[in-house]
Amino acid sequence: MLENFIQYIALIIIILLLVMLAQKLKIAYPIVLVLGGLALCAIPGMPAVSINPELIFLIFLPPLLYEAAWYTSWKDLWRWRRVVTSFAFLIVIVTSFVVALVSSSLIPGFTLALGFLLGGIVSPPDAVSATSVLKYVKVPKRLSAIVEGESLLNDASSLIVFRFALIAVDTGRFVFQEAAFSFVTVIVMGIVTGVLIGMIYYAIHRWLPTTPNMDIVLTFTAPYVMYIAAEWFHFSGVLAVVSGGLYLSARSHLILSTASRLRGSNVWSAIGFVLNGLVFMLIGLELPVIINGLGDVSIGTAIWYGVLITVVLIITRLLSTLGASVFTVFISRYITTADSRPGWKGPLLLGWAGMRGVVSLAAALSIPLTLNSGQPWPQRNLILFITFTVILLTLVVQGLTLPLLIRWVKMEDPDYDKSPEEQEQALRLQLSDLSLRYLDEHHAEALSNSKPLQTLKNRFENDQLESEEDTSHELEHYRQVYLQLLSHQRESLHHINKQQSVNEEMVRKYLNLLDLEEEKLRLRFEKE
Repeated sequence: MLENFIQYIALIIIILLLVMLAQKLKIAYPIVLVLGGLALCAIPGMPAVSINPELIFLIFLPPLLYEAAWYTSWKDLWRWRRVVTSFAFLIVIVTSFVVALVSSSLIPGFTLALGFLLGGIVSPPDAVSATSVLKYVKVPKRLSAIVEGESLLNDASSLIVFRFALIAVDTGRFVFQEAAFSFVTVIVMGIVTGVLIGMIYYAIHRWLPTTPNMDIVLTFTAPYVMYIAAEWFHFSGVLAVVSGGLYLSARSHLILSTASRLRGSNVWSAIGFVLNGLVFMLIGLELPVIINGLGDVSIGTAIWYGVLITVVLIITRLLSTLGASVFTVFISRYITTADSRPGWKGPLLLGWAGMRGVVSLAAALSIPLTLNSGQPWPQRNLILFITFTVILLTLVVQGLTLPLLIRWVKMEDPDYDKSPEEQEQALRLQLSDLSLRYLDEHHAEALSNSKPLQTLKNRFENDQLESEEDTSHELEHYRQVYLQLLSHQRESLHHINKQQSVNEEMVRKYLNLLDLEEEKLRLRFEKE
């Protein structure tokens, strides 16, 4: 127990060093971590690491999905809902079907059911890989929004395909009507379960006397409760976590105090970073265990199959995204779409941003060792190796070339005609104007007698607030008015965010600044 603990501490330190290297090289850190794990495997005497799939699905996956859902823009998700859902469900199913046909035709011993099993495993792109790459390059906001939205849902659809393929391989039967009905039930009831549990947590946060520490602990329990409850009834735990996280995130300004939001954001950021780092490092460290399990299949043959499936996945996704662009142009004649002329640049980038990650490896590892009849599960070790090869090649090849492709296509942002700096300046001036009008309308008389309030007004007029000493009565009045003003600004920002032309990232930034300002005000008067 103690020895394993020391190993994990050493592993976290190594992860930190590798992430520093990735930042220095301006490379997405998942790529460096996977390659670092492979390098560690080459060290003589390095103990083999075997990933428990339950560790990924139960310990790692719920908080990572919950954090992603919490910071996902509802506005962007709704705007691109058709694209996101088609990518997350339709393209995953199409990809699984193509992989099933190719693998059953070209890989000896692969049946169509085993092909669907492999397709369900390798079809979902990984969110962390793509978003970490996009951080280092300038891309239109719509691309990152679609990638993030797709990643929230595609794990659910791929795992559902995986679950039905497992049954088909084990029992030898597959009834389409039953599978289709179960597919819809698993999705709908997973969402319902997540929202219902989210409503319970909403009530706890809203009406019980919680503290910031209690709020943070509650947010950590929420994804696990949602996931376990949904899986207990054989619904989609992934969709339960995503839907519950989106529900609570949209109401966070109502249920969480300023201190809870500030502290929770910092804690979740650190925990999410560590969990992501561990899972990508573990992918690289798993290689020796996977190779040892190949058995009679040679390394060269297994690599060839892995490269083949990787090429099939990349081509299928590119054709799907470009085909979706053509379909959008056609269907926009009959219905209103978010963009009736998507062109080829955005779909090309979305198609190339299909890096696979830890969910695929965890799904492959969760394949049972034996069938219900007691016989060994067919092709299990080869499926594991192919999955590892797909993850490695898509991460390294697509991950390293995606920034180059983005620079080559030079895609302009069609949604915002102003630069981020200009958007921020416009939002700041709009907030200042709203604040000045609020002070004039609600506290005109106090403004003429209170120096602190006059200073506050000057801050919005001159973007500067000078420190002045005043009486305790005036300071208390100043505090009350300032708190009201901050609350008004917060409400105004949520109202402004409903405008499609406003960049939600800028709004979130100013909401955080308001939280910081309120926390500074609270600490100032606590000391006094």
